[in-house]
Amino acid sequence: MAIERLGSWFMSTNEFNELKFRVHDRLVEMLDLSLIDKLDKQVLQQQIRQLTLNILSEDGMQIPLNADEKERLCREIVDEAMGLGPIEPFMKDPTVSDILVNTYRQIYVERKGKLYLTEARFKDDAHLRKIIDRIVSAVGRRIDESVPMVDARLHDGSRVNAIIPPAAIDGACLSIRRFAVDPLEMENLITLKSISLEIGELLKGIVRARLNVLISGGTGTGKTTLLNVLSRFVPSDERIVTIEDSAELQLKQEHVVRLETRPPNIEGKGDITQRDLVRNCLRMRPDRIILGEVRASEVVDMLQAMNTGHDGSLTTIHANSPRDALLRLETLVSMAGLSIPTEAIRRYISSALDVVIHIARLIDGSRKVVSLSEITGMEGNVITMQEIFSFRQEGLTPDGHATGKFMMSGIVPQFMDRFKVAGIAVPINIFNPNRVMEV
Repeated sequence: MAIERLGSWFMSTNEFNELKFRVHDRLVEMLDLSLIDKLDKQVLQQQIRQLTLNILSEDGMQIPLNADEKERLCREIVDEAMGLGPIEPFMKDPTVSDILVNTYRQIYVERKGKLYLTEARFKDDAHLRKIIDRIVSAVGRRIDESVPMVDARLHDGSRVNAIIPPAAIDGACLSIRRFAVDPLEMENLITLKSISLEIGELLKGIVRARLNVLISGGTGTGKTTLLNVLSRFVPSDERIVTIEDSAELQLKQEHVVRLETRPPNIEGKGDITQRDLVRNCLRMRPDRIILGEVRASEVVDMLQAMNTGHDGSLTTIHANSPRDALLRLETLVSMAGLSIPTEAIRRYISSALDVVIHIARLIDGSRKVVSLSEITGMEGNVITMQEIFSFRQEGLTPDGHATGKFMMSGIVPQFMDRFKVAGIAVPINIFNPNRVMEV
């Protein structure tokens, strides 16, 4: 009976975590930390695993563990020493798109648009702060009480935001927006029913015809993902300059120059803003400018670039609808401190942009391109737009999936003339209002 009990004995989550932290503390005492960066990664992993097994055999550490628990403990100790601790397994899980750490006590992950609370947790706030410091120091940034918020990125392009006290009342918080090792392609969006096949062909043509595109949507709707997908259709013989707050675009062309902002140093100097980078890139002879997101005064220089021969530029903006996106652009220009009449700002926007693509996350967590609108000019002091297609959600299936239709408005866009000049063949009948694509 005793042997049977020992063979079926499993530790609780808290007991397992307590053992792991004890082993890790002992491991830190034994490791020569100055050699960690010099050793081959595989060799270091093997040495850490062997040291972990040695520690488990020491007096005072002889706790009955089955083979699965020993393997899990070794794996988590390696993650603790070389990776991001408790969240490292989620970084390796391709189904996880977001990792949200709400203080050291809670770790949520997003899968297929839905949030789930995990059993993983950090030992304490100091443990979480150590992982945050490991992330931000790797990209030359810092976080402390004087600068309690930071945006950074991981080596795979994943976007990271961290905030600590005094700005975070209950303790340090960490948010990671993961990016796939293999970025989504147009075919993936069609398979996921984010767009239809016909709409995919239309979006390809828009990029190849060098139309200026604004992608709008809320937080987490997939604006950057769509921007990545559209960038695939920029010809490989064009020079592309990308400008981002935290570099996350994954372009596959060879002739790409990537620019990234820099926060001020500890003395409050040396910061490089997106506006600085947009101005600089105009001197770099770009064929295309891709701005990760407009959120401040750089909108002025971006619109100027679009109006002065840099056709085919792409950017994103946070907004709840295509019309709201134009209103936000107008607001950002006004906040830049320029004394320009409202009507002049609107004319500037209408002449710079050709297309607004709006993307949304539906109630089931799926992302859809819900609208494509063409900017046609001005009527009085109002920017005129015409919607080319839209997605209308109609309900939910019994298992909770959203159902709806992609519908054409019946309007043939003016940019079809640009398609013809560029030699892009898109059949005119795709704009037939009777074409309804159910998903």
